[in-house]
Amino acid sequence: MLLTRFEPFRELRELRRGFDYLNSVMEGIEEQGNEQGISSFTPTVNSREAKDAYFVEVDLPGVKKEDIVIDVKDNILSIEGERKIQSETKENDYYKVESRYGKFIRSFTLPKDIDADKISASNKNGVLEVKIPKQEKIESKPKKIEIK
Repeated sequence: MLLTRFEPFRELRELRRGFDYLNSVMEGIEEQGNEQGISSFTPTVNSREAKDAYFVEVDLPGVKKEDIVIDVKDNILSIEGERKIQSETKENDYYKVESRYGKFIRSFTLPKDIDADKISASNKNGVLEVKIPKQEKIESKPKKIEIK
């Protein structure tokens, strides 16, 4: 009769080896995709408030203004676009082309005190600046209501 020693953690070790293998396969696929120019692109955003307006600054290096769409709907500001960068190197016996693409969309809920009709944007040195003016506040004076 052959005796087998009981190992309570053997199955867990085998399961872990399976997950390690799966992770290594996934990392290989991810690295291969990045070599082919497939990448995600999430631009960084800074926001600030001034006395008369809010400002949203989005870093968009290499993105042309024709590839950017800014939209305001239901008090949500959406900025979307696509980055297309291609570099080409030609030598005597060497030719290399690298392309990087990435679509993005960023959305922001706007405060209620904005004037949506006067929102403006400018793109300078790879930085998109969206100016969101505040509405002029109409001060309400106390008023007595007469009961009839």
